[in-house]
Amino acid sequence: MGVCKICGKNSKLVSNFLGLCRECILNKQEKALEIARKAHEVSRREFGLTPFVPRDEKGVKCLGCGNECEIVEGEKGYCSLVENKNGKLVRLAGTKEEGLLEWYYDALPTNCVSINFCPAGTGCGYPKFAKRKGVEYGYFNLSVFYGACNFNCLFCQNWHFKHLTQELKPLVSSQELAKKVDERVTCICFFGGTPDPQLSHAIETSKLALKEKKDILRICMESNGNANWELLKKFAKISFKTGGNIKFDLKFPRASPLNLALTGVSNEKTYENFEKLAKFQKKREIPFLTASTLLIPGYVTEREVEEISSFIASLDKTIPYSLLAFYPHFMMQDLPLTSRKLAEKCLEVARKNGLENVRIGNAHLLV
Repeated sequence: MGVCKICGKNSKLVSNFLGLCRECILNKQEKALEIARKAHEVSRREFGLTPFVPRDEKGVKCLGCGNECEIVEGEKGYCSLVENKNGKLVRLAGTKEEGLLEWYYDALPTNCVSINFCPAGTGCGYPKFAKRKGVEYGYFNLSVFYGACNFNCLFCQNWHFKHLTQELKPLVSSQELAKKVDERVTCICFFGGTPDPQLSHAIETSKLALKEKKDILRICMESNGNANWELLKKFAKISFKTGGNIKFDLKFPRASPLNLALTGVSNEKTYENFEKLAKFQKKREIPFLTASTLLIPGYVTEREVEEISSFIASLDKTIPYSLLAFYPHFMMQDLPLTSRKLAEKCLEVARKNGLENVRIGNAHLLV
């Protein structure tokens, strides 16, 4: 149960840590974002992370991701993987050669958000992109969990990546990671955190793995979309060619103050990149680009899904869209689970907007 620091609303749909209700974030943006900024600072300092996206005209601009941090000497970027040393940017991880990550083999079908739309889960694209006409039982996904992020979602479902960022380990070379691909592996999925601050490493790993693996090896990614476009384009070309999938978290509508309040960062770059990737989608019969939205009680309603699904439909109505049930995590552990009523309303809204491939994910969490 939380209380909004602006209007005094007391509700189970208000995060006590954030201290803001959805209505005040939308209607009293300036005051709300000032309060949210303090919440993000507290949550990041706990892990020794740079509290805000660096914006200093005297700093050196980093083009490693969509944040384009301007980092002054002795300070780090928002992802904490880039530091200004003696006036030059030095990458501590996420280079072409070395990444901050954990990895494991995940038996197919996995709990990947896009599994209901991809070759591994459906057999679409068989035999060029899939081993079987149906689910690829008996094969594995090489799951690569990157230990950094360029958002600060207060509701993060994988927030433990912050411990990796804080400790800056384990570090794994692209060559070492690529060698984990054997005859049982038919796809690699890069996620985290988010791959965006370490895309150079993901690209190099993919190239090395594909050089050795001559048959099916799909290259996939789950991302917040806040990437440097030139790097993302390189990754997208590899993913497209291999029958892989890129999934973006469209957390809130474009330019919504909700995104700033709950993630600490603008989502403008995410939407720009999604628009560009949609052009790839039109050139392939099986899904290439997919999207998801976490239905956070009190903050994501059918109105947000209306805007997001309308945006997706304006690009391509065949783009798959997953509505994900929320589980209380990180700084929003006091919020309830997503209600079945909300999920079904959102599903109806997305379908009314013309989307042809919409599903509810994590349905077992609905109440």
